[in-house]
Amino acid sequence: MPKITVFILFYLATFLQAGTYGLTFMLPKLFSNFGANEKHVGITLVITTMFTLFSVYYSGHLTDKLGRMLSLGISGIAIAVSLFLFGIASQLGITIVVASALLGFGWGVFYTLGPVVLTRITTPTERVRVFSLNSVFMMAGFGLSPVMASMLESRGFSVANAFFLMSAICVLSALIFSLLRHPVRKLSEGFGAEQRSSLTIGTVKRIFASPARTPVIMVCLGASVFAGISNFQTVFADSKELDYADFFLAYTITVVICRILLAGFSGGKSPYKTIAALQYIMFASIVLFIYASNTQTMYLLVAVLFGIGYGASYPILVAMTANDAENDLVPQTLQFFALTYFIGIFGFPLVAGWIIVELTVNTLLTGIAVLAFIEASMAVKRSMEKRTKH
Repeated sequence: MPKITVFILFYLATFLQAGTYGLTFMLPKLFSNFGANEKHVGITLVITTMFTLFSVYYSGHLTDKLGRMLSLGISGIAIAVSLFLFGIASQLGITIVVASALLGFGWGVFYTLGPVVLTRITTPTERVRVFSLNSVFMMAGFGLSPVMASMLESRGFSVANAFFLMSAICVLSALIFSLLRHPVRKLSEGFGAEQRSSLTIGTVKRIFASPARTPVIMVCLGASVFAGISNFQTVFADSKELDYADFFLAYTITVVICRILLAGFSGGKSPYKTIAALQYIMFASIVLFIYASNTQTMYLLVAVLFGIGYGASYPILVAMTANDAENDLVPQTLQFFALTYFIGIFGFPLVAGWIIVELTVNTLLTGIAVLAFIEASMAVKRSMEKRTKH
């Protein structure tokens, strides 16, 4: 199979399966159908987090036995079953718990292994471009699935129907990943012997002793910001009498455009300065959201600025993680990067849900803004360290 065909199919499967995360933004609406609130959404996502962290930590052990592409195929099936269970749930209980566990396992394996596979079949100079393109398809899936859910609702279908449809789509994604097993193996043979991927306490210590510790910490902060803004966007929109679908559509279009433009960008002379500039834009978008987003125009502007800030900085941060890692620890460093990402993505909503119910929406948004400022400032500090070394 030609290399370009392998990448196209890989990106297609990524796009199809990435819609899963976007659909988790609909959990507050789904849960409201049986009397649950944002606290219950947060608790559900904590269960997901536990299984995600478990699967991310042990994904290397799994791939050492089954191979990365087959593991990606299995993740698609696990997610498909999870979404089906969410769709049929009529109350909080064992069905929701099992669905959360399967979602955590499947998403952890899927999100972790994608960059690892791409790292194996690309050179360091290609990574910003390749990761940017991958993240274009990832973000398109993230952002368009809530829009799909909104369209289904407008045509008289329930939110549960969106979960059923996404479940079927994930089965297709799993088949594509499985079919790519041999083509990806052939491409990776040109890049030397396969490295073991198992993550251990010893490798974690080495990661924190390397320059890669900065992006590993930064991604946790950024993921918390993204989760706080995205997972409860339906709540924010309702409080301002706005349409959440407009936010996700504007955000997605912005991110896709930015990441396509980044496909020709290798990081520049100071990638961390670029990351910092983008993340200060992200911080500004949240401040604007707090104080000036009561109209449709300002709401869309917030979505666009957030898309530029978070959406454009993320693929550069992934590439810097791979490049800052020790040569013999690239797979493990990317796995740990995903681990800290998921701590933010699935762990922060528990705190966020509690703040919304017990305090106020603006209290949550203020805390999110502080996290965004800290992350941007860490990028500035890392940029200064690299300049000092040179």
